[in-house]
Amino acid sequence: MRGAPESRRGALALLAATQLLMIMDTAIINVALPSVGRDLGAGSEGLSWVANAYLITFGGLLLLGGRAADRFGHRRLFTGGLALLAAASAAGGLAQSAGALIAARAAQGVGAALAAAAAFALLLVLFPDGPARHKALGAFAAMGGLGGVLGTVLGGVLTDLLGWRSTFWLNVAVAAVLGALAPRLLDGRTRGTGPGFDLLGAVTATGGLGLVAYALVGRSPLAGAAGLALLAGFAVVQTRAARPLVPPAVLRRPALRLANGLSALAQMALFPMFFLVSLYLQSVLGHSALTGGLGLLPLSLVVVATAPLTGRLIPLLGLGRTMTLGFGLLLAGMVWLALALSADGTFATTVLAPSLVLGAALPLVMVTTNVAATAEAAPEETGLASGLVNTSQQFGSVLGLAVLVAVATTRTGTATPQAETAGYQAALLVGAAFAAAAALLSVRLSLPAPAPAPPRQDRVGDPR
Repeated sequence: MRGAPESRRGALALLAATQLLMIMDTAIINVALPSVGRDLGAGSEGLSWVANAYLITFGGLLLLGGRAADRFGHRRLFTGGLALLAAASAAGGLAQSAGALIAARAAQGVGAALAAAAAFALLLVLFPDGPARHKALGAFAAMGGLGGVLGTVLGGVLTDLLGWRSTFWLNVAVAAVLGALAPRLLDGRTRGTGPGFDLLGAVTATGGLGLVAYALVGRSPLAGAAGLALLAGFAVVQTRAARPLVPPAVLRRPALRLANGLSALAQMALFPMFFLVSLYLQSVLGHSALTGGLGLLPLSLVVVATAPLTGRLIPLLGLGRTMTLGFGLLLAGMVWLALALSADGTFATTVLAPSLVLGAALPLVMVTTNVAATAEAAPEETGLASGLVNTSQQFGSVLGLAVLVAVATTRTGTATPQAETAGYQAALLVGAAFAAAAALLSVRLSLPAPAPAPPRQDRVGDPR
């Protein structure tokens, strides 16, 4: 896998396609949720958990998946995760109740976490260090951003043409193709050397964050208290575990902490934005699931055009300035979108222009936070650093969706188009506040200077 450039490119294409699928699954169901609710008789809280169940298990098990990949083999866990994802997707496509669908989505998240964690580890084998790794991480970040948009677009197209169940059968087909290609493109002999992994840490982190998300969606103070207690337990476990998921020494690095916080803030604004815009286009402007999904296609085209330019901007502007530019565009796009929404507007007058600004912001934010999160990592720690930033992204999505949906629901009050629009505007302005906080914090990013190269020990008399 690490030999010919063609082999490396083929393997990277496979891993990037996997990242696209994993993130696409976080968004593809969003456009289909109204159809799911009508078909299965689910209310708004149940529909929120159709989205959140995947995000919670996916984000909570990413770090554990990385440890398991080191223990059992990267390619083995990669193909096993894809197999579980395909099986859970088939169960989702056959679900006859909201409870069965939520369980299938949670199982999808487990499979996605295993496959995605192994994919990150395989990426590090492909690109051990240097600028090539940064480009590969940039490709992953761009695929993650594009996956969120394409999930929204494909969700609308498939739901309108074939029904919401087709979004799950698409996963089955794509996961099967990726799994079949893995033995041809990936080295099956790569694995780490250290045995064991922190199962208790994974359980407490996933359970704690899941309860916090439930508390926000269901407005349950008791669940919130229990979630915070489990998160406190997770912090204690990390100081005592022989092989902790997150070694405390790693979290003492300022740039890594800041990059993870910024990554979470970005997703707290971006992920709910896709969800809210889809609902606005369908419930207020009366678009079908097809046209509602296609409404974000211009945004995806801007993402594709901007992502390759991000790697060129970083050397020109510096990592910190490029990151601040991205968050500034994210803030501007969120505020513009919130102010443009209107109960009697059209797609062209409300969503189109601000979505183009958001499309430019998305890859700038995701690439720079990924690069910053791995800049200080030693070679043996880069997988952990990548896992941390992706975990931050997933739980930022969970918390952002819970908070912004709660804001929109509280503000709406009645089901009139004017009231719904007011709710979406309030929620998007809260998302803009997250973007503003990130823009201000990004100014503080300061990476340590690289260590100077050791002086050359030339031979006496050597004219060089």
